[in-house]
Amino acid sequence: MDDYPLIEDHGLIGDLQTAALVTTEGAVDWFCSPRFDSPSVFGALLDRRNGGHCTVRPAHPTHSTKQLYLPDTAILVTRFMTEAGAGEVIDFMPVTGPMATRHHRLVRLVRCVRGTMTFDVEIAPRFDYGRSKHDVHLTQHGAVFVAQDGTELTVHPIREPEDERLSDVLTHREADLQVSLTLEAGQQRGLILETGAEGPPREIRRAEHERLFEETVGFWRSWLTRSRYTGRWREVVERSAITLKLMTFAPSGGLVAAPTAALPEQLGGERNWDYRFTWIRDASFSVYALLGLGFTEEARAFITWLGDRVKERAGSDGNTGPLNIMYKVDGSSDLTEQILDHWEGYGGSAPVRIGNGAATQLQLDIYGEALDSIYFGHQHGLELGHAGWTSLRTDLEWLADHWDQAEEGIWETRGGRQDFTYGRVMSWVAFDRALRLAEANGWPSAADRWKTERDAAYEQVMAKGWSDGRRAFVQHYGSEVLDSALLRMATVGFVSPGDPMWAATLDAMEQELVSDSLVYRYNPDASPDGLRGSEGTFSLCTFMYVDALARAGRTDRARLTFEKMMGYANHLGLYSEEIDPTGRQLGNFPQAFTHLALIDSALTLNAALDKK
Repeated sequence: MDDYPLIEDHGLIGDLQTAALVTTEGAVDWFCSPRFDSPSVFGALLDRRNGGHCTVRPAHPTHSTKQLYLPDTAILVTRFMTEAGAGEVIDFMPVTGPMATRHHRLVRLVRCVRGTMTFDVEIAPRFDYGRSKHDVHLTQHGAVFVAQDGTELTVHPIREPEDERLSDVLTHREADLQVSLTLEAGQQRGLILETGAEGPPREIRRAEHERLFEETVGFWRSWLTRSRYTGRWREVVERSAITLKLMTFAPSGGLVAAPTAALPEQLGGERNWDYRFTWIRDASFSVYALLGLGFTEEARAFITWLGDRVKERAGSDGNTGPLNIMYKVDGSSDLTEQILDHWEGYGGSAPVRIGNGAATQLQLDIYGEALDSIYFGHQHGLELGHAGWTSLRTDLEWLADHWDQAEEGIWETRGGRQDFTYGRVMSWVAFDRALRLAEANGWPSAADRWKTERDAAYEQVMAKGWSDGRRAFVQHYGSEVLDSALLRMATVGFVSPGDPMWAATLDAMEQELVSDSLVYRYNPDASPDGLRGSEGTFSLCTFMYVDALARAGRTDRARLTFEKMMGYANHLGLYSEEIDPTGRQLGNFPQAFTHLALIDSALTLNAALDKK
């Protein structure tokens, strides 16, 4: 484990089609190309010896490192302080256009800001998750790594004519490259790593690099000016917005759950999943957060993406429904799960999984989340056309016939289907929002049928989802297990925030699922989910708890919980999926769901505090 940086000791950069993680020690240890869900080029995050990396670090002993984002951008600065001097590495990816491309650039500028600094640079790619061998070809102007599968990584040096050529100082060890750069205060060098290059390596002059830098700064700052958020925690909220934008695949509008795969929910455990896909649920939640901040274009892009999924699968009579729970970012649905048994996993946490076998599970809540986001978008001017409404009606016909059955549920359990209360609540939401859309627009509908099913779902939840013994709504029928997914019951309007049954449920959750303001999903010992081991608290659930407390009028407790949660962010304001009892972050990083919930809870809490 000592060989691995902490999960939270990373920053994220990206170009809106793929992304990279950079450690506080100057290593790019995760980068997939040409898309988020493509095979890795650098994967040391999951295997330090065989995964591949690009590292820039001082040759001198380092007293301290600092990492920050250039304000209001996704440009990452990693600073090193030594006795000899101070230096920094500035990392960014120039933003790509809206068309999918194989052409991606990772810019790494090395600068000495005080004294004299020698930087050791090592470039060691491992293509296709380390499964494809490669050769390296040096030229007068740079280098090209060529994998057996045809993938290439081109190295363009950043230099001025008076600087020594990178090719003159590069050393070649097997199929990796090393170089040592000595710089004095004010001097800078660097390199651009490019996949899908259209030509051979070439030397990049400072003027060209500065143009790329200024264009990237301009993009992010211009984009952020569209935010209309003026409440408390503005810096935190806007950093979350930038993080979500970094995880959006621009050509389709699909939002990945995280840019990483197989980071463990328990060190040494088996809960290691691939999150580089678009979940209907997660991305639906993005509509609320994006519209709440004023990012209409991104919300419209996702609703278009969702509409395409509805139209292409409408009418399916499969037993998992007309919608999959997740898709690749381009909308395709082949997510076959594989195990990379040649990789040891982060900190020895095997198996390393790519793909996701949960893609074909039955999770009934996604229909409520999809309809709720479409209805919310419609209220904010994102209109649904005839074809979209026609397809939704077909989905609702399926749901009317199938909502009352066991399923795998929101947490994608692998221990068998259950009658999950949350799935029934969200089925109620699906019918309710469909009825509202039809009535508001005068659209044709099966209103009588939908109303009947909506009311039946409500009555069933109240009869079977409530436990008199626990004085709370429970995870699934016939159980006494609590589930923090049900924190959304008041958010979606199924129960009133002031209902005594809801107040009792919040009290029960506080006693069983809340630990010093951090919230567990559920107790896996009480509700086996088919997997070994335990997990940390879920950051998503903590922010959902804040939202629920604020809606219930418990604003002081909500604010304290929110402020405590701010202390668990990493140094850049980023969150992974979970937090373990020591305060370390666990799971895939950064997680979109968590940052979405942060924004939602900040909006709700800020409004509640303004009313006090």
